[in-house]
Amino acid sequence: MSERRLSLAPMMERTDRHFRFLMRLITRRTRLYSEMVVDRTLIHGDAARHLDYHPAEHPVALQLGSADPGLAARAVAVARPWGYDEVNLNVGCPSPRVQAGGFGVVLMRTPERVAEIARAVYEETGVRLSVKHRVGLDEHEDYAFLARFVEVVAASGVRVFVVHARKAWTQGLDPKANRTVPPLEHAKVYRLKRDFPELTIVTNGGVGTPEEARAHLAHVDGVMVGRAMWDRPWRWAAADRLLGGDSPAPDRRAVLERYQAYLHERLAEGVPLRVLVRPLFNLFKGEPGGRRWRQQLDAALRAGRLPAGGLAALAPVEVGA
Repeated sequence: MSERRLSLAPMMERTDRHFRFLMRLITRRTRLYSEMVVDRTLIHGDAARHLDYHPAEHPVALQLGSADPGLAARAVAVARPWGYDEVNLNVGCPSPRVQAGGFGVVLMRTPERVAEIARAVYEETGVRLSVKHRVGLDEHEDYAFLARFVEVVAASGVRVFVVHARKAWTQGLDPKANRTVPPLEHAKVYRLKRDFPELTIVTNGGVGTPEEARAHLAHVDGVMVGRAMWDRPWRWAAADRLLGGDSPAPDRRAVLERYQAYLHERLAEGVPLRVLVRPLFNLFKGEPGGRRWRQQLDAALRAGRLPAGGLAALAPVEVGA
């Protein structure tokens, strides 16, 4: 399966290194994106805290928040030694905090600025950014606005565009509502691929199953999935087979055993147990025993330790693929 046919979307307070590692155990091919990290955080903060990841996560992408070419270039220079497979510029987030910083979806109004950021990063670091954006924002909802944005940014050397197939409202809707209220317009993303066949176009938004992702792949190069992977991670155990012909699907008991070994490694480094257990809560969601699984994880967190039998001891009896 191509490394871009399926991607895990960047999600704040979701796609940390621990959830990404769990997803890598479930699907070998999916490209995994980090939470967004702001340029100044990398330049002036604890870079390792935001950039460290397990080697097994490859292919893994870093998402950057920036509106300043110089700061973006400096931030990517800081991140480059970590060896991410991709650095993605956030031009899609509509949160008030991001808007106050002048980046995220508001940058769609100034594609020349996005192009300037991409050129500065490449000239300073040799890294070609990808861009994640919306199909539009506020009153800018016609296809011509979207196509001009892509055309201007592509002229700077950007070749990968991940398109959230909803426009964003910068006023009146909170970030959660902006993920669900504006209607999906995947047809606009399909048209981008027809009009810019030389570019890699990935669609994002409202995709809930590997089967739905496969249907989109008839029109675009890739599909990005966010909350549907967080809410039902095991559903994506079939993705490698359905989207790329790889088989067999992983065994859930083996996934639990491997994640437990990872968990103990991170505990030895001082990572809190609650942070490491959090990605596991939805692993049996919607299945017999799923509620009991969550209750037992809660009990383990209250006790401050896993039972002697480890994660497998907490799992429902049927934990095969």
